[in-house]
Amino acid sequence: MKFYIQKERLIKSVQDVMKAVASRTTIPILVGIKIDATEEGVAFTGSDSDISIKSFIPKEEDDLEIVDIVETGSIVLQARFFGEIVKKLPEAIVEIVVEDQFKTIIRSGNAEFVIHGLDAEEYPRLPQIEEEKSYTMPTDLLKTLIKQTVFAVSTSETRPILTGVNWTFANNELTAVATDSHRLALKKAPLQSNIENNSVYNIVIPGKSLNELTKVLEDSNEPIQFVVTENQILFKAKNLLFFSRLLEGKYPDTSKLVPTESNTDVKLNSKDFLQAVDRASLLAREGKNNVIKFSTLEAGTIEISSYTPEIGKVVEKVKSLAMDGEEIKISFSAKYMMDALRAIDGTEVTIYFTGAMRPFIIKSNVDESILQLLLPVRTF
Repeated sequence: MKFYIQKERLIKSVQDVMKAVASRTTIPILVGIKIDATEEGVAFTGSDSDISIKSFIPKEEDDLEIVDIVETGSIVLQARFFGEIVKKLPEAIVEIVVEDQFKTIIRSGNAEFVIHGLDAEEYPRLPQIEEEKSYTMPTDLLKTLIKQTVFAVSTSETRPILTGVNWTFANNELTAVATDSHRLALKKAPLQSNIENNSVYNIVIPGKSLNELTKVLEDSNEPIQFVVTENQILFKAKNLLFFSRLLEGKYPDTSKLVPTESNTDVKLNSKDFLQAVDRASLLAREGKNNVIKFSTLEAGTIEISSYTPEIGKVVEKVKSLAMDGEEIKISFSAKYMMDALRAIDGTEVTIYFTGAMRPFIIKSNVDESILQLLLPVRTF
């Protein structure tokens, strides 16, 4: 195998696929990146069995030559060393040559590295996925949907299903829900489907997979296709394939958690409220639960406070934009509230309370497709 390649494109592809490379694995070859040079271009593959990423660099793009294939072939190179080498090569063009016994030579300018590769035939095959269930949406919308939900997944393995985000496909709409049983994030987005009757379909994607996916996707409105099977999902973007296993098990029915009525509605400037919660958390952070108190006062004012006996207390009054209903005193996690507010786009939010010990929801005043739910903490 022998080819010449633009360094910048090589670095980008290697960095993308390294996000899937296993740091520890029972399959030794998975600590490597597989390189396939064909007549069409060069493909790089990384995998840890749960996630697999394949990045393809074509020979030409926009009438510019990116890769010059002298001899086709395949090799697996240790990801950690290969990744560090390509970043530090001196010139814009890189030559990669594989000789006998998988000896691999990497040249750029006056620098030459010789590293020992592994047999590409030993590398596991990527899943073969039939495109029976296929969906499409703009890439930037998919990234937004992920970022507005994935932060709420559970980090505990006691209930593995909650470490993933539940995706429900129905009526050309995708509903994503994540919960760790203390909070819930929900986002809806339109999509295109190749399923004629568009029956309701549920999957649970590991939060880790979705976090890695957002890192490798470009910020663009180009369409991205995803193909769903019983145990895998494949995301297909331009020159990129991203495979993830799906979590097994039934995701809990979260629809009953969301209140349909409220006793107190408070409309707030989201930036002002976020900053007030952040300031109150400075002292709450030293306590056990990072809990702050929220109270409605007269004249449309709310009070944010926190008290830690060994540290001190903070009290701040914030003017609401509108307030309706009963007085409320409620406590909640400052971190969860800040996560929720950062996920919601828009300058204004409305919080809908049903009682001091009942879940409450936060909605954007400009985007009905997103909802955040928090459970209160008993302090009063």
